[in-house]
Amino acid sequence: MNSKSAFKPAWWLNSCHLQTIYPALFRQAVAPESISRQRLTTPDGDFLDLDWCELPDKPLVILLHGLAGSSKSGYIQGLQKALLDVDFASVTVNFRGCSGELNLRARSYHSGETEDIDFVYQYLRQRFPHRPMMAVGFSLGGNVLLKWLGEQGEKVDLSAAVAVSVPFQLNLCATKLDNGFSKLYRDYLLRELKQYIIGKQQYLQQLGLAEEAYKLKQLGSLKTVRSFWQYDHQVVAQLHGFADAADYYQRSSAKQFLTSIRVPTLLIQAADDPFMTADVVPNPSQLPSNLQLDLCENGGHVGFVSHSKSNIFSADYWLDQRIPQFLSQHRRQ
Repeated sequence: MNSKSAFKPAWWLNSCHLQTIYPALFRQAVAPESISRQRLTTPDGDFLDLDWCELPDKPLVILLHGLAGSSKSGYIQGLQKALLDVDFASVTVNFRGCSGELNLRARSYHSGETEDIDFVYQYLRQRFPHRPMMAVGFSLGGNVLLKWLGEQGEKVDLSAAVAVSVPFQLNLCATKLDNGFSKLYRDYLLRELKQYIIGKQQYLQQLGLAEEAYKLKQLGSLKTVRSFWQYDHQVVAQLHGFADAADYYQRSSAKQFLTSIRVPTLLIQAADDPFMTADVVPNPSQLPSNLQLDLCENGGHVGFVSHSKSNIFSADYWLDQRIPQFLSQHRRQ
């Protein structure tokens, strides 16, 4: 199902790049004061850090950040505050190595890695067997969420889900980032990822985890990596059991899992997203009735910045209104 979006960009952020860059650089979201951290040990001896904004006995929203993001990302902190204001608890899952402390295994996270979100969900369900739960994912986290929902089908007990700026077809998105102004985003993200790999190899060696450090050393030099196709072939595929980047993209892209999702789900996309092309976005007529697509003409990538009603020169973040609105429609106490 497709619905016409009510989002209107701020007049002074009237391009996809301004919509994308402004919140990344200038948003000063303030996390709720009640945030607390919990560490879960994973079955393979690693850890995941969860950042809670708890309201006992209220519906719980699981939040998944994007590539190179964390619970400190402005869109996560802003949404946690917005959810708190309408009596939703929330818990942000920091993907491996994203919480401010490097993880203990060579493996990390990627667009198709759903074992960790399933592990967290099973833990939460065991702890709160009757508590209403929902989930929201951004960008890479949105792809992970949708893939997991499709894999689980009827087995997952969530009241609703939201996925924002999802790279539904990873191969097309990787190629898009090799063109035009989008190369700036590619270069920034690749620089972060390569520095992460180098730093983690040294960290694991210092901890005496020589076998894990050696797995990263075997990846070879990353100096010649200039595209996501190269990075995902040399790093993601080797570390996570894919034949190559094409195999990783084919098996991990969320688009193929949409028809298997049984949870009421809102997809929020911008037609001008600089991380993807029009072919990436699913055809609304092919979506099952429980999936709703808000396709906005503008918004960039995880942007959706409008001006406030009281001051046209002040930024307002539409996602902080739209996501709680949708979740509230599916609220169960």
